[in-house]
Amino acid sequence: MSVQRDIARRVAGHLRDGEVVNLGIGIPTLVADFLGDRDGVVLQTENGMLGVGPAPGEGEADPALVNAGKLPITALPGASYFSSSMSFGLIRGGHVTTSILGALQIDGRGRIANWALPGRPILGVGGAMDLLVGARRVIAATTHLTKDGEPKLVAECSLPLTAERPADLVVTEAATFAVRDGGLVLTEVAPGFDREWVAAHTTAPFREEEA
Repeated sequence: MSVQRDIARRVAGHLRDGEVVNLGIGIPTLVADFLGDRDGVVLQTENGMLGVGPAPGEGEADPALVNAGKLPITALPGASYFSSSMSFGLIRGGHVTTSILGALQIDGRGRIANWALPGRPILGVGGAMDLLVGARRVIAATTHLTKDGEPKLVAECSLPLTAERPADLVVTEAATFAVRDGGLVLTEVAPGFDREWVAAHTTAPFREEEA
């Protein structure tokens, strides 16, 4: 299993029956593949759909069914379709239970930077700002390190923040952090890693959950 899919699998374990969940672009879109028959979780996409299913199999994609990142999706029985403006009304009105977002950096307070890189064209922030402010709970799903091997969990973000509101949970392939009292709390070290690896590859300050 790829690192990205393993992160998505770990994130799926934090979802609860009855939630309306928005999946951001990148790793979050893979979460749909790990929900199985958990019908109590309803996936929403900001381009206007409730009832998103897993990614289609080879040759099964419907070009009319895509998520906000323009990737093919499937629709579960009972899915509904509506305008993007109504979809953002759901988000801004607090009707999305959990938003799962990717991240370029996360600071020591749990705040996310995920929409701009220096020297790269800015295509728009999409719904990330709305989701950070409007969703009741935010889970950041990201690799622990950049492609260059640099930590993504840093004391201060050098990239522009998406919003002041922090994530509630940060899940990487190596660890899970809760955001409590304005800081990161290490709640789980993933199999194959240890606390020393996490500490050596995390420049953001964190404390460990008390037993």
